[in-house]
Amino acid sequence: MWGWIWAFSPALLLLTDSCNHLLCSWWGGWRRDEPCDNFTDLNLSHCLMGTSLYVRLLLYTRSNLDCGREVDHHHPSSQPLFNLSRPTAFVIHGYRPTGAPPIWIDHVVRLLAEQDDMNVIVVDWNKGAANLNYFTAVTYTREAAHNLTGFIMTMEEEGASLSSVHLLGVSLGAHLAGFVGRDKISDPVGPMFTSATPDQRLDPSDAMFVDVLHTDMNSFGLRGAHGHIDFYANGGADQPGCPKTIFAGKSYFVCDHQRSMFLYLCALNRTCRLTGYPCSSYSDFLDGRCLQCEAFKPSPCPVLGYDVGQWRDTLLRLGQTKVFFSTTATLPYRKLSYRVDMVTWNQYLRWGVVYIRLHSGRDVTEARIDHKLYRLEQYTSTRLLAQFDEDLPQVQKISLRINTGNVIGPRYKIRLLRIRFTPLGRPERPLMCRFDVIMEENMEVAFRPLSCDSRL
Repeated sequence: MWGWIWAFSPALLLLTDSCNHLLCSWWGGWRRDEPCDNFTDLNLSHCLMGTSLYVRLLLYTRSNLDCGREVDHHHPSSQPLFNLSRPTAFVIHGYRPTGAPPIWIDHVVRLLAEQDDMNVIVVDWNKGAANLNYFTAVTYTREAAHNLTGFIMTMEEEGASLSSVHLLGVSLGAHLAGFVGRDKISDPVGPMFTSATPDQRLDPSDAMFVDVLHTDMNSFGLRGAHGHIDFYANGGADQPGCPKTIFAGKSYFVCDHQRSMFLYLCALNRTCRLTGYPCSSYSDFLDGRCLQCEAFKPSPCPVLGYDVGQWRDTLLRLGQTKVFFSTTATLPYRKLSYRVDMVTWNQYLRWGVVYIRLHSGRDVTEARIDHKLYRLEQYTSTRLLAQFDEDLPQVQKISLRINTGNVIGPRYKIRLLRIRFTPLGRPERPLMCRFDVIMEENMEVAFRPLSCDSRL
């Protein structure tokens, strides 16, 4: 263990233009300026010619967030900024077909450093990942994982605790992390791994705890469940706001896959709280069948993010758990969700989809519950999941429309004995109810919500 004491002056930590790519510090009473060790920046010509694997480990701490320092693979503690008594998070990128550094690297480094006073090590294997031939990059994952495993074993020999090691693997980097044994995975890549056996891809046995986020299972992502907990954003496939046709160009291919990293960054930044509800499928989740969190009490349902400590023991006991959530197309991604329980008493059987609007002054937000037709008949209880893009804390009016598609003939009346709105993930907000609502199919009815213990 190194005995040097680092003392940083606030004035010296402000990087000027002349020190923008230098580590400026005092060490042993002497000021020294050293070039930063930056992520390997390649271009398309390197990818066309092909690159051979070369792994660099770039260290960032709260003392040098703007200036990476390369760590010796065989002597980790020779880098004075590397404190083995702190937690260590490894960030592992995926396939780089253009050779350019990932746009999210700087963001994730800073946000991880905000979570805890930790060592953040960017595993730069751009030489290896940057190949026009994707299969060449795949073959390098094993060798890179062997390299990283050796480094972590050396860390342990020098005093680090393996329980404090956390790996964040993205895309192809998810499988690389799986070969090492790690914690956090962001949309593991599918090609070349879909039919692989557990020892050849990401699997819960790879680490003490594995959590996975899926956003692109129907294209570049990996289908199925591969962690102790698997988060499925919007069902794990097509993401809102991403192009649906190839005419959008590059974005059509990468948007869904990249969304996993943007969701994780948002969760780290605490600008969005994305709660996952345990369920067997996304369709059951949308039907409102999986909105209970009894298995996790007294904790709430699991939330996407860095620290899953409060759910870990329960998840290990439950085995592999799949959780689902929906998002908006843009930041902060979180939807406002209500569980809606209706009791109908109409004379004639009707089938329809439901549209609900919440009003607060001039602000209006709408939920379209149209993924299936709902059966509405005499004395039938129906549960819906209503998800709104906008959060309206003070709901003054609710509008409801049941569209049956009936365009000819008489409009039938639909009677609701009771409709109740239960906010999800917002325990501080009151339940809202209305009693004995009579409406016509395909026509909107508006009402002021009441307290659920009132029948006035």
